[in-house]
Amino acid sequence: MSCYLSLILAALLLTATLACNAVTKATAGVTIPDPAVSAPLATAKGEQTAVFAGGCFWGVEAVFEHVKGVTEVTSGYSGGAAKTANYEAVSDGDTGHAEAVRIIYDPSQVSYEQLLKIFFSVAHDPTELNRQGPDTGSQYRSAIFYTDENQERIARAYIAQLDQAKVFKRSIVTQVVALDSYYKAEAYHQDYLANHPNEPYIMINDQPKVANLRKQFPDLYK
Repeated sequence: MSCYLSLILAALLLTATLACNAVTKATAGVTIPDPAVSAPLATAKGEQTAVFAGGCFWGVEAVFEHVKGVTEVTSGYSGGAAKTANYEAVSDGDTGHAEAVRIIYDPSQVSYEQLLKIFFSVAHDPTELNRQGPDTGSQYRSAIFYTDENQERIARAYIAQLDQAKVFKRSIVTQVVALDSYYKAEAYHQDYLANHPNEPYIMINDQPKVANLRKQFPDLYK
């Protein structure tokens, strides 16, 4: 089911479900620890890239756009071929793509580990397999597309840490795979929450994520 079909359903369910979605499933009654494997912030300004997939890219993009040290966030597609990297094809769920966000950040202001903690705690529910909330299909899977061996090491260690500590009631299903390619999504998907803050889908599924970011990470919120 595409984000747009979910948007229509959300309009019908807004009154009944808005209160229930005040927090994401990932954070309801859960305290997310800091990654045990971590490194200090860089001593000089720079530019690094992280790519995450966690359901419809509208909400994940909106969360990371509000993180200090993040300079650019774009919605796009990872995991499939260039010829099918478009919303219509990806929405069928059989192109191999995941709706993903590419995050450009300054490692002297925010670390990869901090981005991972936000990803697991407020951006999505890492225990849902091939779905997030009302959106179903492999294009909505949870995935970390690492850009180097260090990102892979940190991501795998953090998932093992969270599972071992039984932070969530279910096991984490997040894939950790090398970033082969990333294709920027169509222009109308970019900054979707900022441009459509009052759409029912956004109000139900995504506005609470941004609110939780502000509540849980006040020092990183911008």
